[in-house]
Amino acid sequence: MGHSQVEKGKTHQRIVAIAAKRFREEGLAGIGIAEIMKDAGLTVGGFYKHFDSREDLVAEAVGSALGSWRRRLEAAAASGGPAVTYERLVDAYLSEVHCNNPGWGCTVSALAGEIARSGERPRALVAEQIRNNIQWIASLLGDKDEDAARSKATLTFSAMVGAVVLARAVPEKKFAREIMNTVADRLKELHS
Repeated sequence: MGHSQVEKGKTHQRIVAIAAKRFREEGLAGIGIAEIMKDAGLTVGGFYKHFDSREDLVAEAVGSALGSWRRRLEAAAASGGPAVTYERLVDAYLSEVHCNNPGWGCTVSALAGEIARSGERPRALVAEQIRNNIQWIASLLGDKDEDAARSKATLTFSAMVGAVVLARAVPEKKFAREIMNTVADRLKELHS
């Protein structure tokens, strides 16, 4: 692979990373190609050297961002931090830090409504990630009954995503905290 191909690959990844963050912050329709390319230090004309269409960028950016919050939790545990437990997961997901920083948070809570109206490729990527998240949460529950664990995990992920979406939607911080704290408390009761 020549130097120019290596540089093109790095540039491509930089565009994807910028798009993934900006889409989560502003929505799929909230930011255009021109703004993303400007953030990457490139022109709009350069976009088509990397992607065939905006939908290709959306799919790749969404795919890149999926699971980022989970990877951060697991990386922290692997580097000597506390192990990921069901309770820690609930607390981290339903935290003000996560709620206030959609650019690095869960893609599902940031973009679920828009992804439901997007192309087949982003929807398929999100569906797979949701399945993976539910399986991961089920494994954290330690329930011997796999069906019961999957049911609790589905409820947990759905409640967490919904709580963050609602908390982001309300303008009052106190009300947003109440939503997230109430859901966190009920989910922890479910597991105890």
